[in-house]
Amino acid sequence: MSSALASPETPIVAPETTSAPTVSESGPGLGSRIAATVVRVLKPSLAIIALLAIWELAPRFGLVDEVFLPPFSTVFGAFVDLAQSGELWEHVSASLSRALTGFSVAVVIAIPLGIAIAWYRPVAEFLNPVLELFRNTAALALLPVFVLILGIGEESKVALVIYACTFPILLNTISGVRTVDPLLIKSASSLGLPPIRLFQKVVLPAAVPTIFTGIRMAAASSILVLIAAEMVGAKAGLGYLITSSQLNFQIPNMYAGIVAIALLGLFLNAVLVLVERRLSRWRA
Repeated sequence: MSSALASPETPIVAPETTSAPTVSESGPGLGSRIAATVVRVLKPSLAIIALLAIWELAPRFGLVDEVFLPPFSTVFGAFVDLAQSGELWEHVSASLSRALTGFSVAVVIAIPLGIAIAWYRPVAEFLNPVLELFRNTAALALLPVFVLILGIGEESKVALVIYACTFPILLNTISGVRTVDPLLIKSASSLGLPPIRLFQKVVLPAAVPTIFTGIRMAAASSILVLIAAEMVGAKAGLGYLITSSQLNFQIPNMYAGIVAIALLGLFLNAVLVLVERRLSRWRA
C-alpha cells in the first residue's frame, strides 16, 4: 500500500469546534442587571433619605428644640391626619387652582411675545425699555399694589402669579430663539423653506429646551409667590395653612404644609419634564 495512506492505528482527530458563549459569558447576568437598576434608582434618593434621617434624629437627641422642630415622624403623622380629614386637599386645591391659572395665562402671553421680540427687531426696540424696567422689580414688592387695585380676593393673587411667571418664560424664549445655530437657519433657507415653515420646522424646535427652562423656573416661582400672597390675606391655601398653624401653635401642621408645598413643586416639575421630553424627542 502507498505510504501516503494512514495506518489503521493512526487516531482520527475530530476538528475543533467553537462553542457558543453562554448567557453569563455574553453579558452581565440577571442579578447584576437588577442590582444596577436598584442602585440607579436609589442613588438619587440617598440625599433625601439622609436629610429625613437628620430631621428625625436631631430633635430626639436634643440638638434642636423638639417643640419648634418636631421629628419627621410627627410631621408625617400630622400630614396623614390632614389628608384623611380632607383639610389638606382643600388647601392644596385652592393653591393649585390659583397657581395653574396664573401660570397658564403667563405661558400664553410670554411665549408669543418672546418670539415676536426675538424674531422682529422693531418689536424688540419698542418693548425692551419697558421690559428692562419691570423685570428688575420683584413680584412681592408689587403685592401691595395688586391688593390695592384688585382687592384682597382671587384676582390680586392670580395677577401676582402672572407677573412673577411672565418674565422667566419671556426671557428664556427670547434667548432660545436668538441662540439657534445660524447654520441650521442657512441650511433650511437654502432648501427654499418659506419664513413661516422655517420658523416652525427649525427655529421653534431648536428653542424648545431653552423655553422649557423658563417654563420650569416660572412654575417654581408661581408656587413661591402664591404662598407669600396667601400668607398676607386668604381663607384657604397652603400659605394660609402655614400661617394659621403657626399662630395657633400647631407646629406639626405648619411643617406638614411646607412638605405639601415641596411635593406640589416636585409634581409640577415632573409633569413639565415629561412634556419637554415629548416635545424635544429629536434630541439625542
